[in-house]
Amino acid sequence: MAKAPTVDDVARVAGVSRQTVSNVVNTPDIVREATRLRVEAAIAELGYRPHAAARRLRTRRSSTIGIHLDPYAGGISGVVLDRFVHALTERAGERDMRVLLYAARTPEEEIARLGDLIEGGEVDAVVITGTFHGDPRTGWLLDRALPFVSFGRPWGEDDVEAPAHLWVDVDGAAGTRAATAHLLAQDSQRIAFLGWPAGSGTGDERERGWRESAASGPRWVVEENVSAARDVVAAGLAADPGVTGIVCASDSLAIGAHLAVTLAGRSDITVIGFDNTPAVEALGLSSVEQLPEKVASGALDLLMGENGTVVAPRAPTAGAAHVLVEPRLVVR
Repeated sequence: MAKAPTVDDVARVAGVSRQTVSNVVNTPDIVREATRLRVEAAIAELGYRPHAAARRLRTRRSSTIGIHLDPYAGGISGVVLDRFVHALTERAGERDMRVLLYAARTPEEEIARLGDLIEGGEVDAVVITGTFHGDPRTGWLLDRALPFVSFGRPWGEDDVEAPAHLWVDVDGAAGTRAATAHLLAQDSQRIAFLGWPAGSGTGDERERGWRESAASGPRWVVEENVSAARDVVAAGLAADPGVTGIVCASDSLAIGAHLAVTLAGRSDITVIGFDNTPAVEALGLSSVEQLPEKVASGALDLLMGENGTVVAPRAPTAGAAHVLVEPRLVVR
C-alpha cells in the first residue's frame, strides 16, 4: 500500500515551508494568494488530507456538526428526514466535517442536550429541523452565538428580506402549485386539497400553492393519519361527487385518499401526494419530491461559507441568509 502523502511532501512540491502549508490548511486568509494557490495545487496533486485529530487539537475545534435525530415514530413520511440526515453526513464528510447525532423528544429536552454538547466542546455548529411558530430552540442558539442553520424557515413576518437566522427549506407552495397545474392540464375540473389543520407553517404553505392555482374544489382538513384521511375523503366525496382530483399535503394523506377513492370505485379521480416516499411509489401514485439531498447541500453552504469552514455567527442579510429548494413533481 502506498504511503499517504505528508505535509513535508506538500511543502516540497509547492516549494514552501511546512508552516506555510499548515497556514494554508488552517488559516488561509494570512497567506498570499499566489502562494496559497500553489500549495492548494500541490495538495490536490498529491491527494494530501490533513490529519483530522491533530488539526482539532491545533485549532481547538471539533470539526463536528450536531443534528437532532427524531425518535422513531413509524408512519410513511419520516423517510424524508432520514434521507436528509444521510445526505448531510455524506456531504459534510466531503468537507472534512463530521456529523454527531443526538436524540431528544421535546424542544426543551433538545435545548438541554445542546447545552451539554456546547459545554463539552463537542460541536462547532448545529442543524435543527422541524421549526415552528415560537420555536424556543432558535432564540436559545442565537443567545449563545453558536453557528446554526435550520431545515425549516423561522416562520416570522419576513423570512426572506429580514430572516431571524440562517435557514434552508423546500418551497412547499411551488410543489402543490405544480401538482395542481398538472391536474388542471389533465382536464381535472374540480380539485380538492387534503391538508392538516391551519396553523402549521409547512401545511399552510402547501395549501397556499393549491389556492394560488385557482383550483375549484373543497379544502378537506385532517390530522396526519392514513385511516382518518380515508374517512375524511370518503365523506367529502359523498358530499361533493364532482371532485376529480385531490392534492395532498403528505404521502400519508395521499394513501388515505387513495383508499377512499378505490373503495368508492372512483377510478376517474387522480390523487397526488407530497414527499415521494417508497410507499406511494409502490402504489403508483404521483407525488412531490422534496429533494433532501439539495437541502443538505444548501444547509452546508450557508453554514460553512465559501472557504469550507464553519462561519462565525452573523446577522443574516437579504439574499444570503436562506436557500429555498424547488421540489419536483414525480408523475406516475
